[in-house]
Amino acid sequence: MNALPASRGPLSAALTALLTSGPPGAGCLPTPPGPFDEPWGEDHQLALHLCYELHDRGLPGVLDDWEWDPELLRFRQGLERSFLAAVRAEAEPAPPLRDAFEALLTEPPDGTGPSHFLLAEGERRHAREYLVHRSVYHLKEADPQLWMLPRIHGPAQAVLTAILYDEYGAGRPERAHARLFERMMAAFGLDPGYGHYLDFVPAPTLAVVNLMTLFGLHRAMRGAAVGHFATVEITSSPGSARLAAALERLGGGPDGTLFYREHVEADAVHEQLVRRGVIEELVAAEPEFARDVAFGVAAAGVVGGRFANHLLDHWRAGRSSLRSPLPDGTG
Repeated sequence: MNALPASRGPLSAALTALLTSGPPGAGCLPTPPGPFDEPWGEDHQLALHLCYELHDRGLPGVLDDWEWDPELLRFRQGLERSFLAAVRAEAEPAPPLRDAFEALLTEPPDGTGPSHFLLAEGERRHAREYLVHRSVYHLKEADPQLWMLPRIHGPAQAVLTAILYDEYGAGRPERAHARLFERMMAAFGLDPGYGHYLDFVPAPTLAVVNLMTLFGLHRAMRGAAVGHFATVEITSSPGSARLAAALERLGGGPDGTLFYREHVEADAVHEQLVRRGVIEELVAAEPEFARDVAFGVAAAGVVGGRFANHLLDHWRAGRSSLRSPLPDGTG
């Protein structure tokens, strides 16, 4: 990310103005009436994303001292509470944990998600848009989940560490999943720079990443973080197989399909490990977490469903799913 993204409303405008005003203590965030009442909106999700980036790679032109500024944390807390309440309103009551996982393990025969669309009728422009959306997470793949490690102990921690080790290339930097995604973007004429397309991606895309970061950063949400991560791992393998085939059909070549081909095999293994080695161990040691894990599964479905619906609604209407259409060439 070379520059802060353009603001999308009063919340993100006030936040970026504050963060670029100098060191903490130089200004204060205004609190207009009802500032957090559109949690699914562009302004809310961008403001939350920028707050979280202070814990990740930082923001251009923003001092690292802002990361733990009390006033900024209070502002972020308001964003989080509103967002989490909106997710709970759609995800709860979550089904029992066993039922939640049984639903994930069997794909419906009439699947209609983005991977199905790309495989059956997608064009290269759709593939490029899809990679731009997913770059917000995959260029830092597994970073939000690392927050779980010090909050989970015993056998579950050991297995989770092994899974995340694979995400970072198992000791081979060039095989880290984020690096593979960079190669895939380049193969489709896209800029693989971290945060390069932040101005292009809409709120449903940001919400997917914001939710996993919210879960990861809060110890109280560690059960939900595990449930969310398990959902991604369990559902990834068949979708990755479709995406690899779709991208090959659309001219991706070896570099343009390697990321998803890698996930077909890796996530099939991870699915077993996360269910049996992480969740079963965690719930056996602390049974009260079963409800939190089930909520994490349901919450992942809520934000993932909103993201999928956004893409499909726009693509089927012949419109770009991004806030601005991509240039035809590299960009």
